[in-house]
Amino acid sequence: MTNPILDAKQECREIVLAALGRCVAEGELPAEPIPDFTVEIPGDISHGDFATNIAMVSARVFRKAPRQIAEALTAQMVLLGTSFDAVEVAGAGFINFTLGRRWFSASVQQALNAKENYGRTDYGQGKRMLVEFVSANPTGPMHIGNARGGALGDGIAAVLDWSGYESDREFYINDAGNQINKFGLSLDLRYQQLYRDGVEMPEDSYHGDDIVEHAKNFAAIHGDKYMSAPEEERRKALVEYALPINIKNLETDLAKYRIHYDRWFKESSLHADGSVDKVIKLLKEKGHTYEAEGATWFKATEFGADKDFVLVRSNGFPTYIVPDIAYHYDKLVTRGYDKAINVLGADHHGYVARMKAALQAIGIDPSRLDVVLMQMVNLVRDGQIIKASKRSGKAITLVTLLEEIPVDAARFYFNLREPNSQFDFDLDLAVEQSSQNPAYYVQYAHARICSIVAKLKSEGIEPRDVTLEELDLLVAPEEIELIRHLAKLPNEIVESAKAYDPAKMTRYALDLATLFHKFYNACKVLCGDEKLMQARLALCLAVRIALKNTLTILKIDAPETM
Repeated sequence: MTNPILDAKQECREIVLAALGRCVAEGELPAEPIPDFTVEIPGDISHGDFATNIAMVSARVFRKAPRQIAEALTAQMVLLGTSFDAVEVAGAGFINFTLGRRWFSASVQQALNAKENYGRTDYGQGKRMLVEFVSANPTGPMHIGNARGGALGDGIAAVLDWSGYESDREFYINDAGNQINKFGLSLDLRYQQLYRDGVEMPEDSYHGDDIVEHAKNFAAIHGDKYMSAPEEERRKALVEYALPINIKNLETDLAKYRIHYDRWFKESSLHADGSVDKVIKLLKEKGHTYEAEGATWFKATEFGADKDFVLVRSNGFPTYIVPDIAYHYDKLVTRGYDKAINVLGADHHGYVARMKAALQAIGIDPSRLDVVLMQMVNLVRDGQIIKASKRSGKAITLVTLLEEIPVDAARFYFNLREPNSQFDFDLDLAVEQSSQNPAYYVQYAHARICSIVAKLKSEGIEPRDVTLEELDLLVAPEEIELIRHLAKLPNEIVESAKAYDPAKMTRYALDLATLFHKFYNACKVLCGDEKLMQARLALCLAVRIALKNTLTILKIDAPETM
C-alpha cells in the first residue's frame, strides 16, 4: 500500500535534488557535498503542505545567504507532473511546497480502493518483532497497571503489523523464583489455617482473597491429607494445584480484554533445558565475571551499566536477572527475532541498562532490545483518586475494571497518552455517552457516517464510483482539511510503530472525528449538484474506512448505530 505523506515527502526531496543539479550545472551553486536536509509538514498550514530547510543547512557549504540559495533553487524547480502546484520562499530561506488539487482527490480514491487495508504499508519489510507485554506474575489477578500494559503492548504489535513488520505477541510466565516461593508459602499458611489455630500470615506474604479460595478448594479435594506431609511436599502440591488455575485465569481475563498471545513462554522451561546455566557459562568463558563474597558477579560496568551485579548468589542459586538474560538469548538468537520489544513499568529503568549490558557481553547487539517504559495510571471516581493496595488484595483488578466500564473505553483510554506519561483515568467519564468521552466521540463519528449513508439510501440515493475529476470538486477549506488528515493515516501508523506509541492512533482518530464533524456542519452532502453530492458522499465513505481501520488497530468496535 502507498503512503501519500511519505510519497509526497520523497517527491519533495527529488524536486529539490533535481533543482540542485541544475543550479550546479549552470554554475549558480558550487559542486559541494549536500548536507542532510529535512522535509517536514509545517505546524502552520499557511506555510504550505511541506517545507524544507535545504537552503538553511547548506548556507555554509555554498557560502551564500540561505534566502539566495532558496531563490536559486525554486527558480530551477519543475513541478509539472508532480503532486505540487506551487513553491515559494519564506522567511530567511525556508522553501514551502503546496500540494495540487489532484493529490487530494487521489488520496480519497486510495482510501476507497484499499478499503479494510487502507493504512497498511510495507515499511517494516517483514522484519520479525517480538512484543512481550503484561507478563504479570501468575501469583494473583492482574491489576490496573497490567490493564495499561495490555492495551499498550497489543497496540504496539498492531501498528507494527500494519506497518509491514511480522509482529508476534508473547506472555512471559514467571513460574520460578522468589515470587513462586512466596506464593507457595501463602497458600500453605492459608491451608494450615483451615485446620489449625494461631497460624499467622507474614506481612510480606500474599493476602488476596484468591489465595484463601485456592486453599479452600485444595482442601475440598484433599482434605487434611497434606497437613502431615513435609512442608516442601505440601507447598509443592499447593503450587502445582493453584498455579495452572491462575495461568488459565490470566489467559481468560486477557481474552475478555481482546488480547490473544501467539505464545505463553514459561520461565521454568529455561531452567529445565539448561538455558540459564548456558548464559552463566557463556559469560564466564568470555571473561565477563568475577568472584566476590562467595558470589559470581557480572562486570556490567564494562558495558555501560552503573554498577556490577550478582549472577549467582553465594548459595549457588542464580539471581532473577539470569533467566531474563537466557530468555532474551532465546528471543534474539535461538528464535532469531530481529527485535525484542518489552513493555515494562517505569520502575524497570535500571533493569534496562543491566539487561543491555548483559546482551552485549554475550555477543548480542543491545540495540536489538527496545524497552517501552510506561507510567502508572490513577483511577479517578467522583473526582477522587482511588487508593488501593496490591498486597492487601484490595487492588482494582482488570476483571473488576471491565465489569465497570466497556472494553472499548478501557482500550481507548489506556492508549490515550504516550507510554511515559502518567494520567488520570476518569471512570465516570469512561461510561458517559457524550462528546466529552473521547472513545464515544470517535465511535459516534463512525456511526454518524453510517447514518448519513442509510438516510440517503432511504431517499433512493446510492453511493457510486466517482472519478478523480468529480473528487476535484472538493475545494471547500473544511473538505481540504479533512482530506489532508485522511491521507495521513498510513504515515501515522508508521510513526506510531517507529515510536512504539499507539497513542498516536487515538489522537489521529480524535482529530479525524473532529474534522469530519466540522466538514459535515459546513458542507451539505445532499446538495443540488449530483456530482458534488457523490464526491462528498465518497469522502464520507473514505473517512468511515479510516475511522474503522484505526479502531480496528486499537481493537475497538466501530458501531453503525449509537
